Parts: sequence; structure tokens; C-alpha cells
Amino acid sequence: MKKGWGTTLLATCVVFIFLVPLLGAFYTSLRTDEAIASGPFVWEFDSNFEHYKNALGAAGYDFPSFFRNSVVISLGTVLLTILVSFPASYAIVRLGFGGPWLLRLALALRITPAIFFVIPFYKLFTAYQLIDHPLALILANTFINMTLALLVFSGAIKEMPIEIEEAAAVDGASIWMTLRRIVFPLLGPGMAAVGVLTFLFSWSDYLFAVVLTSSEATPVTVGAANFVTSYGVRWGDISAAVCLSVLPPLLFATAAQKFLVKGLSSGAVKG
Repeated sequence: MKKGWGTTLLATCVVFIFLVPLLGAFYTSLRTDEAIASGPFVWEFDSNFEHYKNALGAAGYDFPSFFRNSVVISLGTVLLTILVSFPASYAIVRLGFGGPWLLRLALALRITPAIFFVIPFYKLFTAYQLIDHPLALILANTFINMTLALLVFSGAIKEMPIEIEEAAAVDGASIWMTLRRIVFPLLGPGMAAVGVLTFLFSWSDYLFAVVLTSSEATPVTVGAANFVTSYGVRWGDISAAVCLSVLPPLLFATAAQKFLVKGLSSGAVKG
């Protein structure tokens, strides 16, 4: 029992340490400008939601558009990543396409720094006039996240009994029918894990967003820079924008939490 309490206390301390930046941002977002200017360690607290009103457009910021762009880009990336990586993983595992080296190549691409791909992406999307368009970020983020999706889906498919698919083939089901009606429903946890991780990585992307957008497709990660003006840094407004921007990924991850661990552990023993 004592050991259990010690583990719980240690885990609580670790979680609290990781939450300190977010708690600090939330505290700052509720303070007045005068209180913020007095210093971060002054604990006078005056609840004030003016910064949230400013962030949502009262002060002329276009934060709602940045927020909408992030939602479109992240959800678009999730959809495209699953549509591409799911059949690709099945082809690798069941049809022998590419062999094991293809998964090793995917892992190598995963650990390659994202900045390595920035210039090629910029030249490619410039040629097709996709700079400052949500589709550019969707394609770039799909390329980066597809490698992780391939690894997760491949592990999950390896765990599935192949006899189910063989029985469907005997009954006359095509490969696409087997994928749609048998394999896809059985990969629910894997789909959830890929969806959550892809959404989180796409939402928090800054490098591709700052290079491939300028105004129309700017997400929240880059749009927060607009709170830095020639008159100073609007710390309260920035903190309010940060608190608002972490809500979607936080809710999304919480809702799919029970599928996340199961989906990531698929294929961890077998394989």
C-alpha cells in the first residue's frame, strides 16, 4: 500500500510539473495588464476575462480564423493519413508489397528532422500555387504522420487472425470488400490511436505552418505571433489564446484515451 501511494505521489508531481506552463498561462490570462506588468511572482489575483474577449476578436485579432484553420488542417490530415496509410499497411503486411524494408524506411523517415523537408515542400507547393492554402499543410503533415500510422496499422493487422480474411475470400469477397467490412471495423483502437496522435502533431505543428502560410491559412501556432505588436507583447491576450488553443486536442485526446494505449500496443508482442 505504501509503495502504491509513493508511486501515485510521484506520478502526481510529474504531471504537475508538466502542467506548470499551462497553469501559468491560465493564471496570466485572468490577470489585468497592470498586474501582469508588476511581475510574474506577484500573487494578487483579479479575475478578468477581458483577454479572452480580445483573443476572440474584440481587439481586432483574427484568432477565430486561425482557430478554424487549425481545425480544418488537423482534421484533414487525420482523414487523409488514415485513407492512405490503412490500405498501404494492409498491402505491406498481407500482400507482401515492399517487404520489411519498407517499414524500416518509414521509421527512418519518422526520425528524420522535419526541417529537412521544408525547402522541398516549399518549392513543390510554390510550383502548384498552394502556398498559404490549407491543403499545403494537410499534405505536408500527412507525409510526416503517415510513417507513424504505417507502423501502428501494420502491428495491428499482424495481430489479426488471417483465417477471418481467408474465410471472406472463400465466400467471394474482394480485397476492397474485406478491407471495408472486416479489417476496418476490427482496427478501431488502431484507428483511434492514429487519429489522436495525428491530430495532436498536426495541431501543434509550427515549422511547416510558418513557412507554408502567410495570412489565409495561418493556424493558431503561428497566429499567436500577432499578439506581439510594436507597442509591446500582449501577454494576457497570448495566454488566453494559448488556453483556448489547447482545448480541442485536450478534449480529443481525453475522449479517445482508452483506445490510445490499446492501439499503440497492437503488435508490440506479436510481430
